[in-house]
Amino acid sequence: MRQRVVSWIGPASPSGTSAVGSRALASVAALPVLTGAYFVAGKLGLRLAFVNASATAVWAPAGIALAAFLTLGYRVWPAILLGAFLVNATTAGSVGTSITIAVGNTLEGLAGAYLVNRFAHGRNAFDRAQDVFKFTAVAAVASTTVSATCGVTSLAVAGFANWASYGWIWLTWWLGDAAGDLVVAPFAVLWSTRSWGRWSRTKILEAAFLLLSLALVAEVVFGGLFPSEVKDYPLEFLCIPFLVWAAFRFGQREVATAVVVLSGIAIWGTLLGLGPFARGTQNEALLLLQAFMGVTGVMTLALAAVVSERKAAEEQLRRIAVSDALTGLGNYRQLMAMLALEIRRSQRTGRPFTVVFLDVDDLKRINDRHGHLAGNRALCRVADALRASCRAMDTAARFGGDEFALILPETEEGAARHVAARIADHIGSDPEEPAVSVSLGAALYPRDGGTGEELLGAADRALYDAKHHRGP
Repeated sequence: MRQRVVSWIGPASPSGTSAVGSRALASVAALPVLTGAYFVAGKLGLRLAFVNASATAVWAPAGIALAAFLTLGYRVWPAILLGAFLVNATTAGSVGTSITIAVGNTLEGLAGAYLVNRFAHGRNAFDRAQDVFKFTAVAAVASTTVSATCGVTSLAVAGFANWASYGWIWLTWWLGDAAGDLVVAPFAVLWSTRSWGRWSRTKILEAAFLLLSLALVAEVVFGGLFPSEVKDYPLEFLCIPFLVWAAFRFGQREVATAVVVLSGIAIWGTLLGLGPFARGTQNEALLLLQAFMGVTGVMTLALAAVVSERKAAEEQLRRIAVSDALTGLGNYRQLMAMLALEIRRSQRTGRPFTVVFLDVDDLKRINDRHGHLAGNRALCRVADALRASCRAMDTAARFGGDEFALILPETEEGAARHVAARIADHIGSDPEEPAVSVSLGAALYPRDGGTGEELLGAADRALYDAKHHRGP
């Protein structure tokens, strides 16, 4: 097949819509839900307040508030303030202490979100290991001191807490908030900001098996299923391999989910006097447990981030290895791999395919007259035309220099001519100067060759035959 195609490429028309109004409306609609979630979680947490009616080592609302500020923005502060006030006003203290505690809780969430946005890339804090550690430092460690200090000080001043117990109450308050930021906040942020995607059936089964296995081991360690009269052996390390499994095989969201599941089972078992942290008072046991869960959550989230970064780097290297740096099309390596794949498929199905070889006419003249940047731009314009003219199943590649190749699966020679016509249409609609033209030749498998090299050689000969016999 012989054909000469003139090449001009039309620019794509920009389009886009704004969703700011929709997001704002969604945030307003979420306020009552956020207040309710904060209130319910707070009342459940304060049922575990053993050193003071307002201080607990299990405080999920801190994570809820931080996640809300990171995902919905600072404007949801009234919902947090109201939820915190209602929790404390219906528990203990006075109106004054309830307001102070509510303000402290709200400021803690705002400060944590601001610091995470400022230093740890906001809602994307769990994408990189260094940001996970920054999140831990600025949110779980630093910002949580605000609520603990405001709350315990107001209770002590008002007479609802003993000054002699200030340090113990403060530590309980702070660690409860820190654990909420490290366990609940990542879970809420990752599930609200990450796309669900599609899992294969095998991956779904693996995830279910992982979750069930983790729950079973957690019951053995923390729930009293260990086959011995002693139920407090230090076996918490048995849970770590399952979190590592989640980090390597899945991602940050699944790790955060596993940590929440483990935390729930561990808290329940510890309150029943079971597991490695069931010692001393219940508050002391919960403090030890929360410290363990916080450290475990940070380390496994960081590990998941490292794995994710490595996978992204590997994928980028893979793309670089098979793509042309200038045009973004496949390179020679990708071309030969796809040719071998298409030959095997054609041998199975008995359906032919076509290889089209193209080169840019007079590229040297363009370089000499307009400069090499214009020559590079001409190659990119041809690449754009190929992308626009091909089907998803076709493969376009830069063979080298000014030469390109197309693999058209299940395509006869006549259909290949239509592809050339589509390329001509896209090229002809581009007013960009200098004008570009290409010559092309085609080879049909298996008629013109049985290997990739033979097909490319046949297409190349057809191309140069077209150059020599085309009209002026």
